[in-house]
Amino acid sequence: MSNFARIPMADLHAATRPIEAARGLPNGVYNDPNFLLEERDRVIAKTWAGVGFAGDLPEPGYVQPVTFMGLPMVIMRDRDNQVRVFHNVCSHRGMIVVSEAGPVTGSVRCPYHSWTYGLNGDLKGTPHIGGVGVHNTAGFNCEKHGMKEIRSQVWFDVVFVNLDGQAAEFADFIAPVTTRWQTYLGDTGLARMRREEEGGTVMLDVACNWKLAVENYCESYHLPWVHPSLNSYSRIQDHYHIMFDDFAGQGTMVYNLSETAGTSLPTFPEWPAEKMKEAEYITVFPNVLLGIQADHTFAIVLEPVTNERTIEHLRIMYVGDEALSEAYRAHRAATLESWKIVFGEDVGVVEGMQFGRISPGFKGGVYSPVLDNPTHYFNKWVANHLIASAH
Repeated sequence: MSNFARIPMADLHAATRPIEAARGLPNGVYNDPNFLLEERDRVIAKTWAGVGFAGDLPEPGYVQPVTFMGLPMVIMRDRDNQVRVFHNVCSHRGMIVVSEAGPVTGSVRCPYHSWTYGLNGDLKGTPHIGGVGVHNTAGFNCEKHGMKEIRSQVWFDVVFVNLDGQAAEFADFIAPVTTRWQTYLGDTGLARMRREEEGGTVMLDVACNWKLAVENYCESYHLPWVHPSLNSYSRIQDHYHIMFDDFAGQGTMVYNLSETAGTSLPTFPEWPAEKMKEAEYITVFPNVLLGIQADHTFAIVLEPVTNERTIEHLRIMYVGDEALSEAYRAHRAATLESWKIVFGEDVGVVEGMQFGRISPGFKGGVYSPVLDNPTHYFNKWVANHLIASAH
């Protein structure tokens, strides 16, 4: 019997009810150590998930191995500057091809029998395949044995993949977000985002299921108690809910991080003057958390390692080349430090919820019909995808 079969269907349906009558997702989808791979194949593989950042590959010819939910992959920036993702295995005997991030001169080489591949995945060399000194053999077609590419797309610096290859076109998938953010970013705002060559990154290794990190990010209910400093300038009552299609989160009408951190960074020229204190924080289901403010943006890719361990990879981006100048070094540092504090404050609560999921006294929990709407929306999205996969 699969681990999925041990999740009561009635408990999944309970999460899809209207929020006033709904229960949260059952404990098993968080604490079953064997459920993560089924969740990968039943839910995450069927949509677009984040696995890395294009900015981590700074130049053509750069490669970066990643592991996503147990699958070895490699992100490669080819000579034409295109970012592509492949299963990181040699077509010969299944050896891992790329083990370290860095620039590649020429081709990537399997360390086992020295088969080589271009940065487009094409098989280039098969030394001694036909015997010593014979590097080809009758009937063997290199074109059929390249590294297997994974459907991918880069947006907001995030490298997204669709594991089963059957999801909607990425442009159609993400269009509701780009349409929503047209007010703030216009048509060219994303092209102005810049990352520091060094700095602007945070990694948090958190003892929780990835879904709890999403649930926490989606809502502002916890601000007064978990983020008292943040709540002092962006209060719980200043926030609003965001829920549409495959996205949910929150926004604020009184973003004041710049003033609080003592910063004054360049802003998006398209950002309306009357909305300078607005900011939005949206989860792109399943695992990418985005934030936009007038003077910077950030993206977080959640890496589900096990059912009870998630690595949060954060990258901060600023507006235009000027923002990366020495004149703004202290401003960038203050912004990063402010977010490190905020995201660090969340660690204890998501880890506490994970521990609580082992209790037979917890049956999914309930929701505030006023303040928990984005979390319920995400739980309903997960439950509906799991239900659909059972048919």
